[in-house]
This record gives sequence, structure tokens and C-alpha cells, in this order.
Amino acid sequence: MPNSNLNQPDQSAQASAVKPGHIALTLDEVHQLAYRVLTHHGLSAEHAQAIARVITAGERDECHSHGMYRVLSCTRTLQHGAVARDAIPVVSDRGPGVVAVDAQFGFSQLAFEVGSKVLLEKVRKTGIAALAINNCYHFSALWPEIEALVEHGVAALAMTPSHAWVAPAGGSRPVFGTNPIAFGWPRAGAQPYVFDFATSAVARGEIELYRRSGRTLPKGWGVDAKGSPSIDAATVLDQGAMLTFGGYKGSALSTMIELLAGPLIGDMTSAESLRIDDGAGASPRHGEIVIALDPRFFSAGNFIEDRQRAEKLFESITGQGARLPSQRRFAARSRSLANGYVQIPEALLRDVQQLLG
Repeated sequence: MPNSNLNQPDQSAQASAVKPGHIALTLDEVHQLAYRVLTHHGLSAEHAQAIARVITAGERDECHSHGMYRVLSCTRTLQHGAVARDAIPVVSDRGPGVVAVDAQFGFSQLAFEVGSKVLLEKVRKTGIAALAINNCYHFSALWPEIEALVEHGVAALAMTPSHAWVAPAGGSRPVFGTNPIAFGWPRAGAQPYVFDFATSAVARGEIELYRRSGRTLPKGWGVDAKGSPSIDAATVLDQGAMLTFGGYKGSALSTMIELLAGPLIGDMTSAESLRIDDGAGASPRHGEIVIALDPRFFSAGNFIEDRQRAEKLFESITGQGARLPSQRRFAARSRSLANGYVQIPEALLRDVQQLLG
């Protein structure tokens, strides 16, 4: 468990490898610090454990915008008072291939853990099944959820809106959320094929990290209040809007996610989520849709042959020197596990530790 000596690693070999301005923490220390902060601010043990798991996974895989940094936004949401700190997710059976979980205005992680068990039971019977999560506060990446399903041998797709921070292609006012979409494909004897990306040019958390470090943004990430391109993180976050990736293509995908994870499942759009937040800066409140597919139902008896065909596709990509999505993340995971620690910026660690004071 983290203690007052967190900022003084006692292993000289470990300390010598740490980047300047960073502190080495074990994965257990990351998990325990996140858990302590969240429970200190009133979150129930079950919710805190579920959130601490995804925060630790983010740091382990060097997805820093979804790691320890997210403890700050979770705490801000708890201080806002809208999130239910001890919500008990309620499961509803909507049919042979549909399960819904009402998060009861709690964070989404526990609702997913509860609902995904039923989702897997249904997909084994029907071949394709969907999980709708309603009334949840969501802040995390989707790949931890996708990986949790793919490890059971199913393919999976997940998507969710957020707050309206992103302008549509050709526009200047925020309409969409960052609206991430994630997909996973199981592979025998290899890491799964997983992609997870925002339909905005970049995740909002990435821009927030740019603001914290005082760096200017790459072009194409955002605009100011007049719709003119801006490379100032504060201007984009506080006055202007983020942009979609790929122009109209990203804008169309973002619209699809608004519809499938909003009106389709009886939940809010990103604009409605932001309106309810009313400037509090809490995590977005909306819904999420997760779809699972069992390849054995779709392979017409040629399951092994079809899996081999998928592997040939992957080999045709990597064989020419290209990389698969998440390869960099999986490499970071191996590195973190081998090293036995991850590196947290000193300033961020101080901010998180102050939340205990």
C-alpha cells in the first residue's frame, strides 16, 4: 500500500532508470493509491476497486491520459455530488440477445463488470448479443472492457458518447463527444487484435496533459471560439472546440456513436450530458453499448479454417513492417511487468496525494 515514502524509491537500480521529474511506483502502489483516494472521497469499496483496476491498467500500458491522471477527474466528479457513490447496478433481461444494466448514476466500470457476465452467457446461446449500460458516469478507455470480453474467445465492439466538446466537420460549435469506439478480435497464442480510438482528432485527456505541461498542440486538434485553428490547449478546452479526425468521415462515425449509444438505448447524447453537467466539470453521464459476437456461430462449421484466415490477414500487415493497433501498448505492458514499476510525473503524483490531505 502507498505510504509517505512513495516519492523515495529504495531500489537504486530502479531509481537510476527513472526519467527526470518522475517517480517510480509498483503497479500495486498505483492501484492502492487510486483506491485510497477514491474511498477517501466517499466512493464505495466495490466501485473504487473497479476504477482502480482500469487506472492501473492504463499506467501499466503507458496510456497515461487514462492512468493516474484520471484519479483527478474521478475525484472532481465525486466532489460534484451527482455521482452515486454506492450505486448498485440493476440488471434487466431485454430478450435472448440483449441485456441492460442501469448503473443507477454510478461510475460505469462496476456496471460493466456486472453486465458483461450476462452478456457472455447470452452470446454463447445466441451467437450475437448486446449490453446496454444506462445512467452511468464514464471516463475511461474502452480497451479494458474489450480485452475482458475477447479473452473469452468472442469478438467485441464498444462505443460511448461523452460531453459535447467536438465540433462537426464544417462547423465551429461543439456537438459531439470524443465518442470513442473500440473493437477486439481473439487470437490463439497471441495478443488479441484490439483498437480503441476517439473519433475526435485526439482524446480530450491528451489535450489536458498538454495544458498541464505547457506544450502547444499539434495543428488540427482544435479551434478557438470563432472556429479558427488553435494550438493553445486552454483555448481549445475552455473557449473553442476539439475537431474530429478525418474530417467528414470522423464526423459521420461520431454521429453513428451518438445514435447507437444514445437514442437507441434510451440514453443521452453528448450535448445533453454537457447540459446536465452545467459547468461542474464532472465526468460525462450517458450510456454505453457493447456488442459481442461468437465466431463459432458465424463460421459455418469452418471455425479453425476461418481463424487461420484471420491470422493470414494479420501476417500480411506485420509482414511488411506495419504494426497492428495495440502492439505498442502490449509492448509497454510487457516492459512494465518486467521492470516491476511504472513512472508517474512528480507534479501529478503530488496532486493525487494532496487529495488524501
